[in-house]
Amino acid sequence: MAASNSVQVKHVHVITPADPPPPCLLPLSAIDSQLFLRFTIEYLLIYTPSSALDRSTISSSFRVALSQLLVFYFPLSGRVRERPDGSGLEVVSRSQGALFLEAVSDCYSAADFDRPPRSVAEWRRFLAFSVEDVLDGSPPLVVQLTWLKDGAAAVGVGFNHCICDGIGSAEFLNSFADLAAGRLRAASELKPTPVWDRHLLNPQPQFCHRRSSSPPPEFQRVPDLCRFMSRFTDEPLVPTAVTFGKTHLTRLKSLAHSTRRPGVAAFTGFEVLAAHIWRSWARSLKLPSNQTLKLLFSINVRKRIKPNLPSGYYGNAFVLGCAQATAGELAEKKLDHAASLVKKAKERVGDEHVRHVAESVSESRACPDSVGVLILSQWSRLGLEKVDFGMGRPVHVGPVCSDRYCILLPVYNQTDAVKTMLAVPTSAVDKYESLVRNVAT
Repeated sequence: MAASNSVQVKHVHVITPADPPPPCLLPLSAIDSQLFLRFTIEYLLIYTPSSALDRSTISSSFRVALSQLLVFYFPLSGRVRERPDGSGLEVVSRSQGALFLEAVSDCYSAADFDRPPRSVAEWRRFLAFSVEDVLDGSPPLVVQLTWLKDGAAAVGVGFNHCICDGIGSAEFLNSFADLAAGRLRAASELKPTPVWDRHLLNPQPQFCHRRSSSPPPEFQRVPDLCRFMSRFTDEPLVPTAVTFGKTHLTRLKSLAHSTRRPGVAAFTGFEVLAAHIWRSWARSLKLPSNQTLKLLFSINVRKRIKPNLPSGYYGNAFVLGCAQATAGELAEKKLDHAASLVKKAKERVGDEHVRHVAESVSESRACPDSVGVLILSQWSRLGLEKVDFGMGRPVHVGPVCSDRYCILLPVYNQTDAVKTMLAVPTSAVDKYESLVRNVAT
């Protein structure tokens, strides 16, 4: 494990909008205000060395571009807090500023990111300003540029998840990169133009009759038959990274379709891969056969609600799909069964379901339980692999810290490939890696 001083922060800058807007209060939506979103999305992008890169020029371009971009994304220079009446969250926007850190590392080179981290927090220092409580007055946006020992660069970025989701943050990063690299002459040329409009995802009066109905499945509790969470707190978690190339993904789909029941539509690549990871994870943990397990995954609702959300909406515009089965089902039944559960979870999500979720989180502060849950987040379709600050496209895209959440990632120069990152308890890691790499069962 690298020493804690493996990355040294040299400069810290507070970056404010180039043209500060008037102070204001901006209410966040019911979806934004959910309890389980009160954390920081943390990205780590690695760029290969180039003799043409001038560090001071690159650093200056980051600062200038960030200041220009914050004119249009000014809530990211504000601060998030609870509304005084306790009804949700709001942004206090007084152009307080985002953070930009400059750092160096004499321990890491670009090649070190070809493998998973050796511990869940090995890469923590690549975003050294870590926000534990997103409501404590911390900046909702932190960017760190770290120069590595071989001349490569690491860019760590943290977004307050209450303000934006994966799609919104990736749009911001691509616009940021385009400005820094000079592909955009001015932030006014942004496409899409950032849209706030958080009221569009608040509960609507016509759905108030739902208050006595049961919460959506992702918020329903299940019995803990095995001290489930202790597996992730009593044992060290070991990060894993497994890449599925086009051949492997095709083989998985063929396997699922070979036993698919009549009348069931063809599975997508996501449905099959998510099912395969879920089954491998469940089987590796050796849980009681009657333990209920859930796979939770984000579903973009921008085009699933009526009316559709406008292009450029960068708030949280997703709900959780929820597939549910017992550990015994996942072990005994074939891949097609788990894939069909994932497909059905996706199909349940329409306008009415989204409104139900908005009301549930607004009225009861509903929150997913952790018992029996694997959360899967699909970063492979966000466009993070295209974020080019003038240093080329990133050769590695991933989280700053590995977690027991599973993240699907893009693979450099392999359009059809997906890398999966997941931290697994020590006692289960060998079994998990064996199962997840074997696409024949």
